[in-house]
Amino acid sequence: VRGSIAVSGSRIGGNTACVEVTSQGHRLILDAGTGLRALGESMMREPIPHDVTMFFSHLHWDHVQGFPFFTPAYLPTSRLTMYGPGANGAQALQSELAAQMQPPHFPVPLSTMRSKMDFLSALHARTVEVGPFKVTPIDVPHPQGCLAYRVEADGHSFIYATDVELRMEDLSPEVARLFEGADVLCLDAQYTPDEYDGKKGIPKKGWGHSTMMDAAGVAKTVGARRLCLFHHDPDRK
Repeated sequence: VRGSIAVSGSRIGGNTACVEVTSQGHRLILDAGTGLRALGESMMREPIPHDVTMFFSHLHWDHVQGFPFFTPAYLPTSRLTMYGPGANGAQALQSELAAQMQPPHFPVPLSTMRSKMDFLSALHARTVEVGPFKVTPIDVPHPQGCLAYRVEADGHSFIYATDVELRMEDLSPEVARLFEGADVLCLDAQYTPDEYDGKKGIPKKGWGHSTMMDAAGVAKTVGARRLCLFHHDPDRK
């Protein structure tokens, strides 16, 4: 998965952030980057209606830009329950999705989507139960804020932590506790240490992303069983 902007011509991982989690016939979608288009087309080959719960980490463009191309959202048989980050998350999410579909950005408005849409707010450490899932939002450091999510189901746990600047020396006890013991930790690893420190190009400290070395250190510290490096720089080949 790419950060900031999608990349064409890549063998894998050219889309911006969109992750599907399934269990017992239920589906969660984490973020609505450009990968959402292909997921929607896959869903269109399934029986209808489509009942989907979506959690947004934050509302930067690369995490919402796939939504206008999500075909199930145009069907009256679909129901989308969507969680925006923060206390004002419901209103902010609806406003952002509508704004990117207004002229001159897009030819049809959000109101063209005929699915039933419910907008809700995701709040730090307040667990949401969706079918077999327990989803816990986690505040993580990123410009303008971001939520990671701990998803638990069937005796397993998965952490989705994109767009987060985590360094070993800055890892807070609360974040470490909420990450602890995950079966899979999907963690931002956009930069190399030299890129982060400015030894190669412009220094990236404070830009809201981690290095692959810090991601590995965090995974080891919290006892994650498996680490997925995520949200790679568009320049990666």
